[in-house]
Amino acid sequence: MGREKVRDIKLLILDVDGVLTDGKIVYTDRGEEAKAFDVKDGHGLKLLMRAGVLVALITGRSSPAVEHRARDLGITRVYQKAINKIEAYEELRRAENLRDAEICVVGDDLPDLPILRICGFSVAVADSAEEVKREVDYVTNKEAGKGAVREVCDIILKARGLWGAVTDRYF
Repeated sequence: MGREKVRDIKLLILDVDGVLTDGKIVYTDRGEEAKAFDVKDGHGLKLLMRAGVLVALITGRSSPAVEHRARDLGITRVYQKAINKIEAYEELRRAENLRDAEICVVGDDLPDLPILRICGFSVAVADSAEEVKREVDYVTNKEAGKGAVREVCDIILKARGLWGAVTDRYF
């Protein structure tokens, strides 16, 4: 996996559909969109943010459910309808004064490839498109919406030596 690539990570960027969710889009009879998010992924993100690692969402779609989940987790850097994900990535990188080597991106499908190719540590979830899995630094053991994001959070925290600082209260 190359833990040395993970040690410098200061920003985690996540796609939403197919990364934070299992990729299913459910509509109610009234046409409202519903998404299911994994609580363990959310806790991992909270641990990461508690350790001072920034978290952002970049998604090509737009959904009120994403806004609600981001607000619930305290994620303020949310880019929806980001058809060109590179623009959102570059805006974030500049705003936070980061180098590509300090950014981890988790994606699952072809629209994520441009930012997966330039970030410091690229990750695909286990059920990603094969073309994506071939190009990343790491493929999670867990599937999208089923703990894959938590797996990445734990890897970052442990590689950076931050695990104990954010989990001591539980032990």
